[in-house]
Amino acid sequence: MANVTILSHPLIKHKLSIIRDKSTSTKQFKECLDEIAGLMAYEISRDLETKEVEIETPICKCTAEVLAKEIVIVPILRAGLGMVDGIRNLIPTAKVGHIGLYRDEETLEPQTYYAKFPKEITEGTVILVDPMLATGGSLVAGIDILKGKGAKDIIYVGLVGAPEGIARVQATHPDVHIFLAALDEKLNENGYIVPGLGDCGDRIFGTK
Repeated sequence: MANVTILSHPLIKHKLSIIRDKSTSTKQFKECLDEIAGLMAYEISRDLETKEVEIETPICKCTAEVLAKEIVIVPILRAGLGMVDGIRNLIPTAKVGHIGLYRDEETLEPQTYYAKFPKEITEGTVILVDPMLATGGSLVAGIDILKGKGAKDIIYVGLVGAPEGIARVQATHPDVHIFLAALDEKLNENGYIVPGLGDCGDRIFGTK
């Protein structure tokens, strides 16, 4: 699939197996989610642009490389919050915006209730995070909002995706690269990913 990368790192696979397990505690779930997000951030950051700058070491002046663009992490609330710390631990200078969406239980379509971003989204690299890519409705809505605010360089990072959601995002926003820890089988009749890991927000915050 074009613009889709499945990050099949052994540690990501191992930790994903832990959070899929329904017996995993809230504490362990959040810890593993932080670790997976950090591992994924390390993998996706290899493609970030750099630029040359002149610095002075304790020995002499030299040319070094730094990130060419500001990084902005934008979680889709509320489950996306669970991935912010893991990414920000690796990129502590990243700014953070927020998109608040909820899914209508009947239509499965997203409804917006909050959106706020730092000014850097227009020229920076935006990492849009939401653990589950199910129908794709929330992700498409999130990308629509970001582009409406002037974002031009957007990548999506999630844990688990379904083919239906990927197809929807590719059809509407083919320029957005999708990074996932796993591609699952399908959606069930209720719009949940199979085998998935349940409601990620509930499992992060202990509201299941």
